[in-house]
Amino acid sequence: MAGYYIAEIDVHDDDAYVEYRELATAAIAAHDGEFVVRGGAWESLEGDKPRSRVVVLRFSSVEAARNWFHSPEYEKAHAIRTRAATSRSFIVEGD
Repeated sequence: MAGYYIAEIDVHDDDAYVEYRELATAAIAAHDGEFVVRGGAWESLEGDKPRSRVVVLRFSSVEAARNWFHSPEYEKAHAIRTRAATSRSFIVEGD
């Protein structure tokens, strides 16, 4: 079953976030992940609205998503993102 990484992100340093995106995109590709949603308009239907940016990635499994997140390739990108943005993220199993 596929693993989906979902993140809600508020960017507060655009220049650093550009660097993060470049490194993260390479790490995602190296782990056979793919973008399902990358930014774009959203509509809040119920409950608290999401942060300003929503990203959804698809991996072959939850384990593959977890391996990507904890990989050396992504660790460098993640360190930049934590300086460039505030976020909430999680992994979900799905079809």
